[in-house]
Amino acid sequence: MPVNTTPSFFSTSRNATNPFFLQPLAKSSSSITFVQAKYLFPNELKVNELVNVLKEKKIGVVPHFYMDPEVQGILTAAQKQWPHIHISDSLVMADSAVKMAKAGCQFITVLGVDFMSENVCAILDQAGFSEVGVYRMSNKQIGCSLADAAATPTYMEYLAAASKSTSLHVIYINTKLETKAYAHELVPTITCTSSNVVQTILQAFAQVPDLSIFYGPDSYMGANIKDLFQQMTKMTDEEITAIHPKHSQDSIRSLLPRLHYFQDGTCIVHHLFGHEVVEKIKEMYCDAFLTAHLEVPGEMFSLAMEAKRRGMGVVGSTQNILDFIKDRIQEALDRNIDDHLQFILGTESGMVTSIVARVRSLLEPAKSSSQRAKVTVEIVFPVSSDSISTTTSSLSSGLNSVKVGDIILPVVPGIASGEGCSIHGGCASCPYMKMNSLSSLLKVSHHLPDEENILSAYKAERFKLQTPNGKSVADVGCEPILHMRNFQRSSLIRFFFVPNTVEVQCDKLEK
Repeated sequence: MPVNTTPSFFSTSRNATNPFFLQPLAKSSSSITFVQAKYLFPNELKVNELVNVLKEKKIGVVPHFYMDPEVQGILTAAQKQWPHIHISDSLVMADSAVKMAKAGCQFITVLGVDFMSENVCAILDQAGFSEVGVYRMSNKQIGCSLADAAATPTYMEYLAAASKSTSLHVIYINTKLETKAYAHELVPTITCTSSNVVQTILQAFAQVPDLSIFYGPDSYMGANIKDLFQQMTKMTDEEITAIHPKHSQDSIRSLLPRLHYFQDGTCIVHHLFGHEVVEKIKEMYCDAFLTAHLEVPGEMFSLAMEAKRRGMGVVGSTQNILDFIKDRIQEALDRNIDDHLQFILGTESGMVTSIVARVRSLLEPAKSSSQRAKVTVEIVFPVSSDSISTTTSSLSSGLNSVKVGDIILPVVPGIASGEGCSIHGGCASCPYMKMNSLSSLLKVSHHLPDEENILSAYKAERFKLQTPNGKSVADVGCEPILHMRNFQRSSLIRFFFVPNTVEVQCDKLEK
């Protein structure tokens, strides 16, 4: 195995009760670690405090995958005693909130950025649960660079061009409800996720042969989708129909000029996976499994796509990445041969908590049998050596070590909050998501039902704004989401035509 110059977590089927740990830096003999390691074994007192208040106040919790590891560790443990906690992607957060409301939760706490709280509010209202209170985790704005890119005059100008042809606007779910509403009145709009965007676009083109599609706002994802379709033109018709039964080489070539994407929108996290990270992966981890989110820059995307073609990678959503890692580990366990699995994590570092929980659930049963092979799992964070502080500099800066069991692990400081990452590398951590702290969750939970109005700045307000056509922003903004839900149920996008454009029909959300 080459000397490791990037942080990576380890676990083994022979010792699965111990925490994952990090390899040493090449330029230092000292061990290093992320603060994540501390929270593989969360504080039981904090877990019990949280569980008790959630049960007492009937509070549901919907956190995003990219939460701070402390929060995820506590919530993962608390979930065993209080089922109304679900860590997920942004779309599933709203679905989970509806299920929690149906089960009797009177409040929903959202651990994510503000557009996620907006979506939860709107979907709860659509499902008939407008009386359920929705609360954010900060009294300040919790922004999102990608969502902000779509809430600009530049984006509306981009859509104005779309309104002049037979067009459909495919918008990433990670955008503000207000953006979805204004866009939908300008151009018929359907939302997508990183899991279903390719199928959404291919299905729309299959149903309307002369359609133009305008995707946004994520520029990297748009470029990656177009690159994927260009790669498909080199496939056989049989290979293409395996991806979508209504397409061929000719249809893919035909749609490429009519597929447009916004050029000025990026997630500040996935933007970090650039040239240096790609070169490091090629040099040191050519035999590792490679995972990448659809939002990463083109070089990382191409590398992951090449790995995918060899059966060694996955490109998709955070859930796709989690499922891929789980499946490869299960295959190794089933082979029952000593093995070492390396996974490059090409997405936000907050995902590691969910990955660790899943890996440990697979490896712990295997360690109880002496007949089982030794399977070691390593999660590698692609990061520049310039982005990491050594043990010596960590301790001299006054930071304490972290003790996990019998192991003492020095913390690696990062430029923002100890993640050990910077703009020089790809071990990325979203500063907006990290505004959702455990202390805020406990504060909000203890003060509910907020009879003294202490939490007014934390409450996610229902939309009262009107669109330019005088309709409710919440109602119109939900329609693109409902269109996507219909597509997921039926695999069809239900169109009807009006001059120069396409309309999309959908049913109301069922309660």
